[in-house]
Amino acid sequence: MTTDVTISDRAARRIGEILKGEGSGAMLRISVEGGGCSGFQYKFDIDRARADDDLVIERDSAVVLVDSASRPFLAGSEVDFVDDLIGASFRVNNPNATASCGCGTSFSI
Repeated sequence: MTTDVTISDRAARRIGEILKGEGSGAMLRISVEGGGCSGFQYKFDIDRARADDDLVIERDSAVVLVDSASRPFLAGSEVDFVDDLIGASFRVNNPNATASCGCGTSFSI
């Protein structure tokens, strides 16, 4: 299985819009934490500091960071942005998840 994390075109556009409003040096950090209704949950934060062991994904004006502890949980995932009837949100299409909650913010492995 690939260790890469990819960003869809829609997600890159939306991340770029968000970062533009945050000023120079802003990056989106995606991490995985314990909790949520399925065991783990995705966390999205604006960050200005890049660690030496961060995975850095750059696409167009989007810069995404993934810390080394979260990287194995996200291996092979694609981050997408969806705007549907239940609202607009980032969605992680994670091949490692064996189950997820209805809203897509938590998962189990």
